[in-house]
Amino acid sequence: MSVLRKSTVALVAQRAGVSVASVSRVLNNLPASESIAAKVRKAAEELGYVPDAMARSLKVGRTEQIALAVADVGNPVYVTMMHAVSEVVREAGFRLVLSSTGNDPNDVVELLDNLERGYADGVILSPLRITDEIIARLTSTRLPVVVIGSLPQGVLLDNVRADSRTGVDIAVARLKATGRKHIAFVNGPVDTVPGSARLTGYLAAMESRGLPTTADMQVEASDFTYAAGLEAAQVLTAQATPDAILCANDLLAVAVMKVITSKGLRVPEDVAIVGMDNTDLADHANPSITSVDLGSAERAREAARLLLARIEDPSRPSETTVVSPWLAERESTAEGASRGKNVKARKPELEEGVS
Repeated sequence: MSVLRKSTVALVAQRAGVSVASVSRVLNNLPASESIAAKVRKAAEELGYVPDAMARSLKVGRTEQIALAVADVGNPVYVTMMHAVSEVVREAGFRLVLSSTGNDPNDVVELLDNLERGYADGVILSPLRITDEIIARLTSTRLPVVVIGSLPQGVLLDNVRADSRTGVDIAVARLKATGRKHIAFVNGPVDTVPGSARLTGYLAAMESRGLPTTADMQVEASDFTYAAGLEAAQVLTAQATPDAILCANDLLAVAVMKVITSKGLRVPEDVAIVGMDNTDLADHANPSITSVDLGSAERAREAARLLLARIEDPSRPSETTVVSPWLAERESTAEGASRGKNVKARKPELEEGVS
């Protein structure tokens, strides 16, 4: 392989009428005169020469690739994160490689093993579950890593997290303010990072306001997906009659609204609905769905910034960033004369809290 690459560089040098060293300098973006650079680029284009990326990565010690690993590439919140990360790393000269890890923690460990073999210069990881095996692998890897999501105390890794608990509290406060007294909760799996944080937030928010938290008003979907939401909504409506339903993400919220309206109930007149993540899905629904904005794009940009800093300086102290939530109010929680009309999203003052 090395012989073929050298001969190709030699052909470019011969066509350009310059030395092999000059070709190497131009192709590696090192200082060279404008006339020589122009000759080399023209010759390379005419010969269809493509630099050997693997050989170059060995030479400079980088692949110029950043990996983003998420549980479900089809989830709108992860799509938002992908675009935000891509913008930041592209400006720094890196390519983004996307990977879907699913719900199995073993897949996350396997991914880290593979990436450490030289497929990426760093990874941004957003796992649904944090296990002892994942923590052990994260803390032992030589690969620069940033985690989007909560980590156990004492784990010294760059970390960007949402404040789900405060987000849930804001939603419950708004629902009570509109006169809702029986607020149900449709969650995802409670053994996940978001599921655990959002359930804790729901129970605390309801208790602090003297609202009931009976078992029949809480349903755990098998996943954070639309299909799982449809099943969970059927269970909820068969066992309870809430006047408001808080959902752990927008996919669940859209599914819940479909089931609610199919039973002849009106949103928001009979049942108010609130989602989480504030994705385009919530805005495009009919009626549009009020949703807790957890700063997915902001978290992703901050994670990319931290990762680039870690790549440049592996010895720097770890950082933790908490992104504050806010409520994007829409038709699904409108009250009184405002029902059926768009309600302008607002950013209320927030109390500090960590999910």
